[in-house]
Amino acid sequence: MSELKKGSKKLLNAWAFYDWANSVYPLVISSAVFPIFYGALTIIKDEETGKVLDDTVTFLGYEFNNDSLISYVTAFSFLIVSILSPILSGISDYVGNKEGFMKFFCYLGAISCIGLYWFSLENLIFGMVCYVLGLVGFWGSLVFYNSYLPDIAYPEQQDKISAKGFSLGYVGSVILLVINLIMILFYDVFGFESSAQPTRIAFIMVGVWWILFAQYTFKHLPTGTNEGHKVTKYVLMYGYNELKKIWNALKSNKTLKRYLSAFFVYSMAVQTIMIAATYFAVEELDWGTQDSTTGLIISILLIQLIAVLGANFTAKLSKKIGNIKALICVICIWILICGFAYFVTTPTHFYITAASVGLVMGGIQALSRSTYSKLIPEGSVDTASYFSFYDVAEKIGIVIGMFLYGFIAQITGSMRYSILFLITFFIIGVIILYSIKNIRVEDA
Repeated sequence: MSELKKGSKKLLNAWAFYDWANSVYPLVISSAVFPIFYGALTIIKDEETGKVLDDTVTFLGYEFNNDSLISYVTAFSFLIVSILSPILSGISDYVGNKEGFMKFFCYLGAISCIGLYWFSLENLIFGMVCYVLGLVGFWGSLVFYNSYLPDIAYPEQQDKISAKGFSLGYVGSVILLVINLIMILFYDVFGFESSAQPTRIAFIMVGVWWILFAQYTFKHLPTGTNEGHKVTKYVLMYGYNELKKIWNALKSNKTLKRYLSAFFVYSMAVQTIMIAATYFAVEELDWGTQDSTTGLIISILLIQLIAVLGANFTAKLSKKIGNIKALICVICIWILICGFAYFVTTPTHFYITAASVGLVMGGIQALSRSTYSKLIPEGSVDTASYFSFYDVAEKIGIVIGMFLYGFIAQITGSMRYSILFLITFFIIGVIILYSIKNIRVEDA
């Protein structure tokens, strides 16, 4: 079959459809079903009062607070991703078989999700390995998926098709999450003895969904653009050399350097909260007679819906007062959310917190990236390298944030103190942003 021409509607749709395939991972595995399952597996509660009696987990011969363990493992996973990302970027730029690498990470992530079916305290090491490989597979495949965009779409098509991919991913992931929720809540209707079995089946469904729908993308994507190039030492180090080049360029661009410093600090807190929110709700809230699974998944859907409105609101705010001032306002809201979260004890409190997070989650992510884009020197030919630096900074921030979050939860015995501690990073971020004086960005 002949390859589809660049810019063709069928090719663009096939590329965007990968979002439909893989977005079930971040929603079902990272945010919703797995955190709830992990909490149910590792926390012993009093059946009458709902209070936590024991939340320690033995892993590799050591005892951990269950929240600390998943925080450490997540931090380790993102450390692997941050190390691999520059290498994969170099490969995607120079090696022809781009599709082959994308398939490898896709199948690695999907099969690892299926492996979570056997996650248990008795198979904890195997389960954690599957968790790590699932995360690495997801982010690894994204490197090659994103690098395809300039290959399959012309500049004037890229914004539209990128947005379409995001929309497809949202719809697809929500559909599977709702199906999983119905199976879990009405487990007896489907012939299951408890909600545990359909929860485990949800992990299999994620992997099968991911592999199955990715086939349409793989069928139509071109193999690559530079066929014949082999993976050499130069190619492997290319990404790191590009990062070093950007690091040196930042020395003469104080505004961009300060902004990246601010982003690194406040993003560390934002990403940590987004990853750990469900684990916090599982352990710290008193759900009483209310079904926690339903409540948590509803709150996650609430966050996603409000995030779209929040992104639009923040964009309008930035037009009126400028990017930097808008970011400072949004971060101040995050500080208030963290302060409020310390006192959250009931589902109602959590729903209020979730709605507030949704309002600023989409906004801070969209505005951070667009502000960075505007600060990149005009006429620069290394925009891809600049954004690679940005992405690596974000991932390293997650590593540090999740480690500190887990460490504080471990020594204090409560995630509330971890949330409170994150306020420090938001305050530092505001201070650095306030020191930035750049007319072009303020007027954006």
